[in-house]
Amino acid sequence: MPRAPFGASIHLSVIGDLPLPSIRSQMSAKLGEILVRENLISPQHLREALDYQREHGGRLGFNLVKLGLISDDMITAVLSRQYGIPSVNLDLFKIDPAVLSLIPQEVAQKHSVLPLSRVGATLTLAMVDPTNVFAMDDVKFMTGLNVEPVVVAEGSVQQAIAMYYGSSREIELASVTVDEAVHQNGSKGSNGSGAITKDDLVSLDSLDFDHGQAEDVEVLEDNEEIDLSTLSRMSEDAPVVRLVNVLLVDSLRRGASDIHVEPYEKELRIRFRIDGVLYDVMHPPLKMRDALISRIKIMSKLDISEKRLPQDGRIKIKVKVDSRSRELDFRVSTLPTLFGEKVVLRLLDKQNLMLDMTKLGFEPESLVKFKRNIAKPYGMVLVTGPTGSGKTNTLYSALQSLNTVDTNIMTAEDPVEFNLPGINQVQMKEQIGLNFAAALRSFLRQDPNIVLVGEIRDFETAEIAIKAALTGHLVLSTLHTNDAPSTISRLMNMGIEPFLVATSVNLIQAQRLIRRVCKDCKQEHQTPVEALIEVGFSSEEAKAIKTFKGKGCSTCNNTGYKGRIGLYEVMEITDEIRELILIGASALELRKKAIEDGMITLRESGLHKIRLGVTSPEEVVRETVA
Repeated sequence: MPRAPFGASIHLSVIGDLPLPSIRSQMSAKLGEILVRENLISPQHLREALDYQREHGGRLGFNLVKLGLISDDMITAVLSRQYGIPSVNLDLFKIDPAVLSLIPQEVAQKHSVLPLSRVGATLTLAMVDPTNVFAMDDVKFMTGLNVEPVVVAEGSVQQAIAMYYGSSREIELASVTVDEAVHQNGSKGSNGSGAITKDDLVSLDSLDFDHGQAEDVEVLEDNEEIDLSTLSRMSEDAPVVRLVNVLLVDSLRRGASDIHVEPYEKELRIRFRIDGVLYDVMHPPLKMRDALISRIKIMSKLDISEKRLPQDGRIKIKVKVDSRSRELDFRVSTLPTLFGEKVVLRLLDKQNLMLDMTKLGFEPESLVKFKRNIAKPYGMVLVTGPTGSGKTNTLYSALQSLNTVDTNIMTAEDPVEFNLPGINQVQMKEQIGLNFAAALRSFLRQDPNIVLVGEIRDFETAEIAIKAALTGHLVLSTLHTNDAPSTISRLMNMGIEPFLVATSVNLIQAQRLIRRVCKDCKQEHQTPVEALIEVGFSSEEAKAIKTFKGKGCSTCNNTGYKGRIGLYEVMEITDEIRELILIGASALELRKKAIEDGMITLRESGLHKIRLGVTSPEEVVRETVA
């Protein structure tokens, strides 16, 4: 967001009073006529400016200013009044490079526009001519965002375009990735907001990699000798190697779970997912795209010549952080897109693996149910939720608590994320026919006590897993469903008979991850009573409850949130629920009965976290439905 001093903030609400058709209808009102009508220039001055315009070209307003007949500020004030759109002074703003990159320099110069800020799906656009609907349509089509115009002087917008876009041809890299900046600023940009600004960008070749940040990254397991093509030579260039090393180390320092390398037609974007939310980190020059992606593919032992098909690999590195060596795993996935391969690296950091179930965020009664059912000698326990909801962590925690010398535990995973001593883990390899169904068949000949199936994706896997659960094995697995009751319907839609589901499934748990309020900048925040009632609190509790938010500090990168906690919906399959499953009850009927039996829903789990001051109502609403 742009930073303006007190008294210079933009109030865009007035734009809502002026729909686009109204702006279109006023296009006929010429600027010159308006200025004459308001006695800001004389008719003679207007004729003089029009003659000058015919001879030299350019906009009328620009020529009036050039001839000294009126000031820029007066023209913007008139346009602001005429069209009900705010006017701004660009000198008071510092524009985020991430926002600036939404519009190419050619488009900005062609239409005399400049992106100022982005909030959600709305882009605030500085325009010389707010009636230029063609410019707005171009920007809307290019960015996919709604456009809200503000009026600026033509001279100032041209100066701003030259200033902001002038240095974009250099090789740029965010200086916050340098070790020193991380220590001094807590991974913040110079504006203190966590967003990387123009002042934070430095030349790649001038980076000073202190404390061995780049040089101390060692790729474990030597790569095989490859035929050095032009592509592989480019990937071994020092700037590219250093950039990849900095990315890997900085993702660890910032607490990121994923790195996204995304090529587009005119830019290369790199984002980090921190606490479940993606943040723009840097925009390396587009010409580095092939070399950067090839370097990552070489490190993860992927085929750099194959660009038409998705590939999966792994990078294992040893890195020195704060004088300590740490081994890190990155799971790498490449996907061909329109303008090159998108690469996502998932950081698998053992130190962040929480295997203590009491610290995951379970409500006490939900944890008792979960522990009771994973301790049963046979049956099925299913954990559901979207990607990134912590299902793997929950299952690993369960396995760790069951991992004893007298128990044979076998897992089929795709991929194996963490190595757990004492547990037999098998990596799926679809290309040679080793899928979940094939692995499960083999497991049943290996005398297992407990079997974990990474995911039930099809009828064949579901059928074998249920048969295993019915023949004396405890089966743990995951599904992708929205809540616990709908998992029953999902299994039946796969083709599993109701009586098999009813007799094999012991417990279904749905879960989500929400962000914690930062402990270092946590403060009480007044939430309207109506909003709390809408979230799910009773009217009495809504009046009495205290809600908290993070103010923003260096610890949380100025977001107000640090770390995540789970929301859990644990549905134990009781005899009454089994009877409902046998007669083909709907998910709604199952949900109603489970709540009667004491099931805490995802929303209720979120309300409990709000009561404890752990999270904010906004986070609970973002991840759950009432």
